[in-house]
Amino acid sequence: MEITAVNVEYLNRGQLRVHRLNRGFAWLDAGTSSSLHEASAYVQTIEKRQGIKIGCPEEAAFHSGFLSLHELESLTAKIPKCEYRDYLGALVAETKRLKP
Repeated sequence: MEITAVNVEYLNRGQLRVHRLNRGFAWLDAGTSSSLHEASAYVQTIEKRQGIKIGCPEEAAFHSGFLSLHELESLTAKIPKCEYRDYLGALVAETKRLKP
């Protein structure tokens, strides 16, 4: 399904709203194999250069107050060993280090 079809449905229901994206946001089209590859390369570049993960729900939930540090640590321990787990583990360790 294309995003345009979703937008038209919201428009027909009178529920369409527009929100401007601030600096730092990017809309990535993944409707073709070529655009999906471009989006993947973009995400990989940002993650590598900035040292942050894009689309990390555990990190977002923690920073938004939906997860405590203990809950984040517990969730992280359940993830099989991989780069993603290492990233969350580093977040837990850094938070503990900075915590008074």
